[in-house]
Amino acid sequence: MNASVSSFTVRGPAGGLEAVLDVPAPDLFAQPLGTVVIAHPHPQFGGTMHNKVVHTMARAFVRRGWRAVRFNFRGVGASEGGWDEGRGEVDDLLAVVGAAAPAGEALALAGFSFGAFVVAQAVARLHPGAEPPHALAREIAHLVLAGIAVTRFDAAPIPADLHERTLVVHGELDETVPLAGVLDWARPQSLPVTVLPGGEHFFHGQLPLLKTLVERHVRD
Repeated sequence: MNASVSSFTVRGPAGGLEAVLDVPAPDLFAQPLGTVVIAHPHPQFGGTMHNKVVHTMARAFVRRGWRAVRFNFRGVGASEGGWDEGRGEVDDLLAVVGAAAPAGEALALAGFSFGAFVVAQAVARLHPGAEPPHALAREIAHLVLAGIAVTRFDAAPIPADLHERTLVVHGELDETVPLAGVLDWARPQSLPVTVLPGGEHFFHGQLPLLKTLVERHVRD
């Protein structure tokens, strides 16, 4: 997958956040193209930065020359703090962006399920047109939202100027977040959704396809 995997800790608003950095092989990419920060699924249902979907997205970005930062939300693994119903978790992601994604370099965000919801909320703050402006506001090169949890959480819309840089992937037979709910969220935005026929929430048997879709999106 890469030439270097290292662990580190980010100072978050509720304490230290456990994180892992994957770096592309230097013989293929002398300088990484940017940094992607990837958010994991629901902490109260076993979600961690080691989730297979999260790991698959990290591999896809690394193969395309990006650093990939995975981290555990507050209260997960060695991360301090406790579950905050999605509010503090957005602040956790922003803290990781501020600490691990160098300003002046390209930034991408990706998330799976609850993590995709958190990414959508973070984008609403990071977007340069957000009001009030956020201290970390910056352009976002790519967004990847897999199995976004829009039926259990009120996910923010994606700014129109980011639509061409956004990949929304959902399983046709997702039993956790029904596809109809995602289409209801995406339709008013005219935001395209890539549907994996026969796919379910955890993309069992379709992770290679998901990886290919993410690689193609990042390449484009």
